[in-house]
Amino acid sequence: MGLPTFQIEFISLTYFLYGLLPRFTSQVRPSATLWLHSELWPPRFQLEAWACLESTLGREAASNLWTTGWGICCALGSSAVKTLPTCQQIGPTRPGKRRPLGCGGVVLSSSVFLHVGQSWGGPGPLLQIMARRLQIRLLTWDVKDTLVRLRRPVGEEYATKARAHGLEVEAAALGEAFGQAYKAQSHSFPNYGLSHGLTSRRWWLDVVLQTFHLAGVRDAQAVVPIAEQLYEDFSSPGTWKVLEGAEATLRGCRKRGLRLAVVSNFDRRLEDILVGLGLREHFDFVLTSEAAGWPKPDSRIFHEALRLAQVEPAVAAHVGDSYHCDYKGARAIGMHSFLVAGPGHLEPAVKDSVPQEHILPSLSHLLPALVRLEGSPRGL
Repeated sequence: MGLPTFQIEFISLTYFLYGLLPRFTSQVRPSATLWLHSELWPPRFQLEAWACLESTLGREAASNLWTTGWGICCALGSSAVKTLPTCQQIGPTRPGKRRPLGCGGVVLSSSVFLHVGQSWGGPGPLLQIMARRLQIRLLTWDVKDTLVRLRRPVGEEYATKARAHGLEVEAAALGEAFGQAYKAQSHSFPNYGLSHGLTSRRWWLDVVLQTFHLAGVRDAQAVVPIAEQLYEDFSSPGTWKVLEGAEATLRGCRKRGLRLAVVSNFDRRLEDILVGLGLREHFDFVLTSEAAGWPKPDSRIFHEALRLAQVEPAVAAHVGDSYHCDYKGARAIGMHSFLVAGPGHLEPAVKDSVPQEHILPSLSHLLPALVRLEGSPRGL
């Protein structure tokens, strides 16, 4: 006797990756924890389902998420088992093969229909899930080199300001020295040294002083007024420019009903910069690493953004230009993500690990990419 089709009022899928089985034997699939409600069954019970496609059985997938394989292992309350005795506990054919490897999570809050076919051993699909298509509700953004960038290279900005103070230093030397100073400072005092009692202003002044020192300037006192002026200049919108397509893309996202927010490894000056560039009005909130206390790719800054927006990671996506901080950081907590990278700007290893549909050659490609994402049955 087959089991009925009914509506799931709430479904929470928790993915567990089990130990890799030999490739010639099987292919691992996600598991799930489903909380269901039906008039036929008690108001609430837990169904834990594991599905695995084994080549030796050769059964077809029942849906994009599930396969039949050796069947479904049901862990139900005793009352539920009594109510529907046809749903009996079924163990895996090879229980020794299930070894926990790690986990992540996703929550779907749309109407879902579950059809359980005949019990283990019978013909037909054991489990089939049909859900409404994915709908993204929140889009978070990196800022630097995603929406805006410096009008001139750092070395040129530093050299121009030094010249105004009577100090001649080659722009190329300052540019190279800045890269070294910034990397060393970030390593010694990450996220603007907040955990070491520094302020972001003090952190940046030290970077400038070290930059000029590495470029051959030994008179630190002569550099102090230059550093202070540079800190103020980099707070000004005149030092930055909005990237092509940024404003049109943000407006297009708003027209789609998306909530927009900033999640950026930046200091307290970002709000003023965005206001000066006319971009602040597009965002519900701006979350910097200085304000949050954690820089990307730390999962806590992404979780804080989700908390502020009151959405689940499965209906949120992040856009940024860093594979490590933006793309991987967001996906690590179950968000979707897009990587902004022009043609030829990706390292081969990165390009091979990012699906083509997640790569944005320019910001104008985002809206079509969102349409494809929301139209995907799996929302990958």
